[in-house]
Amino acid sequence: MSQARVERQPVSGGNMLLVMVGLGMAFLLFMAMLGLKTNPGPIYGESNMLYVALVFYAGAGALYMGFGVTGIERYVKLASVATSIGWIANTVAAAHRWYEAGRPPFSNLYEMLLSFVWTVALLTLIAEKGYKVKIIGSVTMPLAVVSVILMQLMPSEVRPLVPALQSTWLHVHVSLAMLSYAACAVSFALAMMFLIQDRMKTETFQVLTASGMVGVFASMLIRFHSGALAVTSYDISRHSEIFNDQNERVLVAIPDLGWLVLLVLISALIPVILYFVARVQKNDNLHDASTKAMFVSIVLQVVMVAAFAVRVKNSIYPALNADGVAPTALAGSPFILAGMIGSIFAGLLYLLLLWRRSDLERMLPPADVLDGVTYKTIGVAFPLLTLMIATGAYWANQAWGSYWSWDPKETWAAITWLVYAGYLHARITHGMRGRWAAYFAICGFVVVIFTFFGVTYLLPGLHAYGSNG
Repeated sequence: MSQARVERQPVSGGNMLLVMVGLGMAFLLFMAMLGLKTNPGPIYGESNMLYVALVFYAGAGALYMGFGVTGIERYVKLASVATSIGWIANTVAAAHRWYEAGRPPFSNLYEMLLSFVWTVALLTLIAEKGYKVKIIGSVTMPLAVVSVILMQLMPSEVRPLVPALQSTWLHVHVSLAMLSYAACAVSFALAMMFLIQDRMKTETFQVLTASGMVGVFASMLIRFHSGALAVTSYDISRHSEIFNDQNERVLVAIPDLGWLVLLVLISALIPVILYFVARVQKNDNLHDASTKAMFVSIVLQVVMVAAFAVRVKNSIYPALNADGVAPTALAGSPFILAGMIGSIFAGLLYLLLLWRRSDLERMLPPADVLDGVTYKTIGVAFPLLTLMIATGAYWANQAWGSYWSWDPKETWAAITWLVYAGYLHARITHGMRGRWAAYFAICGFVVVIFTFFGVTYLLPGLHAYGSNG
């Protein structure tokens, strides 16, 4: 009798999560249906389909993580279905964009993300079905969700192409970029799964995660201004940033928000400090304290995101480099918001590992299989990166009269290529396997993220049109 109760308990818990995820998705879709009355566009339009994709990607991510916690098989089956539906909606959104623009959706960062997320979802399904890496969606689906949220904050109207982009090579070059970057994202997820199977200590995952959090909030402190947080001004009516007489982006100061960023940064730094102190003193009790500090930091980050959204959304604050006041909106700070949300997702994945590591190890393929699949994925990504750079150089010569201009985007694309070339060289020539191969894959994707996002917004150059079309 007691055994029957024990066997029924997981089923009950499983039903509870399915009900919660199902109700959440149904509510979000119902609210979208209500909004259709005020939206003159077709139901299959880009914005509607992208919203549907976001809902199903988020539901899939929750179920993939639920599978990681419980091991209930039907979670991953339903997560796969949700990913497939999200991918279909993503496909319709991209097709509608293509139809409306009269060209493939590759001209700006918004359209590149649309294609990137589409490819990530497709490769997630391939890795899950073809290689039985069932839990890969717990990493790739949060990435897809953050990317779609980021897209919601970017100007999405169809604009005429600038002269440099009016070329067939645009379609070829950016298609190769999105395919290669998505393959790099999947190799990153596979490398993380390998490190779990290779028995990397949970404490090491913790310090790496906390270090990433420190990086996110330390970069935000660049905008610290007398206790306020300086963010970019943004005109909602014109869907554009505001510039001063010197053609600089106008920054506005949000009072007290800078102090909250500093507090979150300190909370993320504490687990890192405790980790190294525990290593030096060989005191395992400090690892427990570090885990508690990590949890507190994640909670504070959730508070930070909520406070940021409330204070920044459609508000007016004093301008720092212009006279008077200026408006701002979440659309003016897409990367700050995406960075914070990504940091929270990373923290939740760490907690999943902390609480259910033994179950995760049981659900994943063996380490050597994951190592091999990572190699195959990079084996696909690298030739695509090579062709991307080659076609970009040919196109640059046609557009600007030079094959290579050491533009920041070109330079960082070359750095990305060198990292993955180093991986393949070490693998083929020296037989590199295991953790060093995984570290290469992870570092490569970090460089991809900076090349894709960071260069566009932080380093001016010939590719600056990519941020806003």
